[in-house]
Amino acid sequence: MASKYTGLTPSQVEQSRRLNGANVFTPPKKTPLWRQFLAKFQDPLIIVLLVAGALSIGISFYEYYGLGESLAVFFEPLGIFIAILLATGLGFVFEVKAEREFAILNKVNDEEPVEVIRSGGAVRIPKKDVVAGDIVVLSTGEEIPADGYLLEAASLTVDESILTGEPICVKSTDSAQFDEDATFPTNMVLKGTKVMEGHGVFEVTAVGDNTENGKVYEAARIDDSVKTPLSIQLDKLGSVITRLSYSVGALIVAGRMLMYFVEGNAFDPVHFLTYFLQTIMIAVTLIVVSVPEGLPMAVTLSLAYSMRRMLRTNNLVRKMHACETMGAATVICTDKTGTLTENQMRLADTDFCGLHEQKLGDDSLSRMIVEGIAVNSTAMLDLSNSDRPQVLGNPTEGALMLWLHSNGIDYASIRDKVTRVAEVPFSTERKYMATEVQSSLFPGKKIIYVKGAPEIVLEMCRSINGGIEQRDIENRLAKYQSQAMRTLGFAFQIVESGETLIGDGKLSSDNLTFLGVVAISDPVRAEVPAAIKECVDAGIAIKIVTGDTPATAKEIARSIGLWTDADGDENIITGPDFASLSDDELLERVGQLKIIARARPLDKKRLVEALQRNGEVVAVTGDGTNDAPALKTAHVGLSMGDGTSVAKEASDITIVDNSFASIGKAVMWGRSLYKNIQRFILFQLTVNVVASLIVLIGAFTGTESPLTVTQMLWVNLIMDTFAAMALASLPPSESVMREKPRSRDAFIIGKAMKRNIIGVGVLFTALLLGVLYVFHHTHVVTLADFIGECRHIGGYHGLSVYELSLFFTIFVFLQFWNMFNARAFDTGRSAFHLRGCSEFLMIAAIIFIGQIIIVEFGGAMLNVTPIKLIDWVIIIGATSIVLWVGEMWRFVNQKRSR
Repeated sequence: MASKYTGLTPSQVEQSRRLNGANVFTPPKKTPLWRQFLAKFQDPLIIVLLVAGALSIGISFYEYYGLGESLAVFFEPLGIFIAILLATGLGFVFEVKAEREFAILNKVNDEEPVEVIRSGGAVRIPKKDVVAGDIVVLSTGEEIPADGYLLEAASLTVDESILTGEPICVKSTDSAQFDEDATFPTNMVLKGTKVMEGHGVFEVTAVGDNTENGKVYEAARIDDSVKTPLSIQLDKLGSVITRLSYSVGALIVAGRMLMYFVEGNAFDPVHFLTYFLQTIMIAVTLIVVSVPEGLPMAVTLSLAYSMRRMLRTNNLVRKMHACETMGAATVICTDKTGTLTENQMRLADTDFCGLHEQKLGDDSLSRMIVEGIAVNSTAMLDLSNSDRPQVLGNPTEGALMLWLHSNGIDYASIRDKVTRVAEVPFSTERKYMATEVQSSLFPGKKIIYVKGAPEIVLEMCRSINGGIEQRDIENRLAKYQSQAMRTLGFAFQIVESGETLIGDGKLSSDNLTFLGVVAISDPVRAEVPAAIKECVDAGIAIKIVTGDTPATAKEIARSIGLWTDADGDENIITGPDFASLSDDELLERVGQLKIIARARPLDKKRLVEALQRNGEVVAVTGDGTNDAPALKTAHVGLSMGDGTSVAKEASDITIVDNSFASIGKAVMWGRSLYKNIQRFILFQLTVNVVASLIVLIGAFTGTESPLTVTQMLWVNLIMDTFAAMALASLPPSESVMREKPRSRDAFIIGKAMKRNIIGVGVLFTALLLGVLYVFHHTHVVTLADFIGECRHIGGYHGLSVYELSLFFTIFVFLQFWNMFNARAFDTGRSAFHLRGCSEFLMIAAIIFIGQIIIVEFGGAMLNVTPIKLIDWVIIIGATSIVLWVGEMWRFVNQKRSR
């Protein structure tokens, strides 16, 4: 076939390579690791910490050199920068580790040999050496190495699912066979697609980056820098914390300056300068105390923890932000083939004339049907994976082999028992295939088996088996076709002695008997309808983008519960019509669309961008190269485990089991994670509000903060980090799937959280100030005498180390018990509902024991001294009232809600 072509000469090959480039994709430019690490410092909360750390360093230098303090004054800035390094380092390490796990997916085999015609002869060269102008010979099973137009095609079908979602595309050079609605021209073949059947010759027109596959690959590398909902929320939180802390710091400076002059102090420049510097130190201390040093690390730990846990639900997370962003998704754009369907053609129904209950048995009709299907086919099965046999050859014929396999029939052994006499191969012109065999069913006789387009096969038949009316068969075919199923008809004829019915590649028979029809489809995955319903009930819109026909797409949407009788033309559009919409027209219509059929690779990306401009949080699923640009552009890209390497590289999460149901689990994890982050913010900001109010009140009353820098570092870095781990370890709740997606504009601190933070913060501050007042005006040696000491309030005096240790422990245990309240926040359940919370309890125990160790052995470094056993019992018991009051409050609220 290829002998009549001359092809390129060596000099023409070199010239083409210079002009059009090599047949490889330009690899993406890798960001150096040091830049990836520095990028972590762009987080707004990290910036707040950096500013606080810089101010703290300045104050520490003043205290060390100006006031003669010890080196201990540098603990505070050191602790802040440790917090910064831990938060940024953890995020960096987890993402680099995930990147390395994905690296193997990005390897592309460019060395695979292909046959080309050069200088008048056939040669085999590596795929990467193909150039524009080459004449390439295609055979069944080969991957097409470049884009080009066919010169010859014989029964050629191509799997274009990686670019269009269509697993079977008939290719031809005959203009009468051209499909005007096809995504790409019928006489065009594309790089990366696969020849499923037949053979052909084509001339290369584009290689490497200039191919359709290359354009998609290039688009997938563009970083659209879409901010995730969580990053937007944390930006706002960082801004609020910054404004509040700086405002209160400025208030302290202004208030103390006013007090200095109102109190009538004689102006002394040296005294005023000292007073002013002390005021600045107090203001900076408040700013540092008000900044939640542990929050960035807490968010990182929560994301990293969820990243690990989500793998158990078959969600391999590559980018940590995707854990939470899935919970904010308002729209999921999905392809059809391989995501909603199994990407494997199967028999959906059979209607063999005269076959009892359509079940194969040991009768002669069943044996004839089985033999006819087995021998009149070229497809084979790869049974190396017993759970999912793979089709080798035409997918439609493969569906027949899979049907035999599912019925426990070995097609290969049946083929071995017969002798092939003659064959008429399938062609798009004839639309049927015929095989004549020496059958084991009729010793000494031959049988011709025919399969093909039912209307063609029916025309060739003289009779219908079982006396079935042709009208009934036509009605059944109409029903199958209305469901967008492919159909095949079957017939047979016993060849009498001396008859020759196959010759010159034609079948000349006038006595065929029609056996029946089968309907073939790419079946919907069993779990998809329930998963779609779960997402829709959770307020998430689903949109299908596919290269299939509108009829097929609608039928799939109907079968998964997405398309209803209420839907109409405004809910579906074809790729060409979609491309013709202006940006403004698209923005108006995009919310109504449920299906884009006959879509080109970049249509899904444009859809995602339009949805994002409308304020939607968009997740995209896909397994083909055609999905990569949209996967990259979306807030979250979800690739399938058996998808192409390009799709996986562009995605944030890989669904390992290829199941849409796993996407529902990812949404549940994301929503639960967001609530866990809210609970930690509730917990930590309460701690910071209390500490800030104590510093603020002390600034205007002239008392120093009873909490030292090292003690606050223990609370903010160690205790709060463990608290973050405890709250992050809470299992996801299915109840979140009954809620609507949160607004991306909503502040992460809701009204209920604000009331809780301020109310509990003020209450704790009042309690602690009351304890502090008693400690300042009595001599407490044990809390057992605390009530008695309150009756003997004396003059003001400083605090003993024992009293400071008591105060520090009371402060910590108030927060400890409040952690249980934070854990139960917005759950509608008791804090004692601890099923599945073993990790939370373990970490809570570590915090509990850690506080005891700190106080008993912390010594001068933490300005503490061991306290008596009775005082431990009193503190733990008395502060636990926080938990009991919280339980009563939740009980009352539950009664009200009922």
